[in-house]
Amino acid sequence: MAIQISQFHQKRAMAAEEPLIKARALAGDPHIAGPVLLLINPHEAHYAATVAKKKGGRNYSLFHCRLTALEQADKPSYWVGPSVGAPMAVMTLEKLIALGCRKVVVLGWCGALNPMLQVGDIFLPTWGRSEEGVSAHYPLTREAESNVPLRSALGASLTAAGLQVNEGPIWTTDAPYRELPSTIKKMASAGILAVDMEFSALCTVAAFHDIELAAVMLVSDELYHQNWQPGFTGKNFKKKSRVLFERLASLLADL
Repeated sequence: MAIQISQFHQKRAMAAEEPLIKARALAGDPHIAGPVLLLINPHEAHYAATVAKKKGGRNYSLFHCRLTALEQADKPSYWVGPSVGAPMAVMTLEKLIALGCRKVVVLGWCGALNPMLQVGDIFLPTWGRSEEGVSAHYPLTREAESNVPLRSALGASLTAAGLQVNEGPIWTTDAPYRELPSTIKKMASAGILAVDMEFSALCTVAAFHDIELAAVMLVSDELYHQNWQPGFTGKNFKKKSRVLFERLASLLADL
């Protein structure tokens, strides 16, 4: 007779067992002594590489992405990316933590599920509904949430710069081509405002390792119409993306 094990007891069993493979620092890797800006998408990551070159940042290879270390008035900060999707984003975060990282600001994109959000809006997710495959493998028994003090500091800084900020819960999925109208409607009815591919997994890993993490997202498309309305190829969106990156990069060392 099969025995059904509750998710809670599965999590407790997982907590008592160490994984075979762990992220670790290798020879030549930098020690991270300041906050990190994790750039999810290639668009921001490529732009950051051009900016970092002008600033004289030191570059390191992190398997599938680039890590740039910058010194700004003796306040070190770091940019890393791209890392699209929960598995890649978590691989990056685990490596960053192994190198000493304790504070992460995520810059990504999200799709709007509610008309209160439109393409080009700034969204700070508060907590995430996980439909990705990573979170379930970490022994936590609560919802994935962003760090409140860090999120508040980001929101205050962006607002002070004249940028309008929205907050609320987000749905994270591993299946970008399986966002069914019925599921979108169900999530929206439950008060979920947006959808992405990384947030809940990153929050889960951050909570597991007891580090600070919050995210700032740019609304890239609208899913509440009868037909999908993408906006990430538009000139205004790309301009807003650069403005947002530059603002976050400038305040990073002071967080």
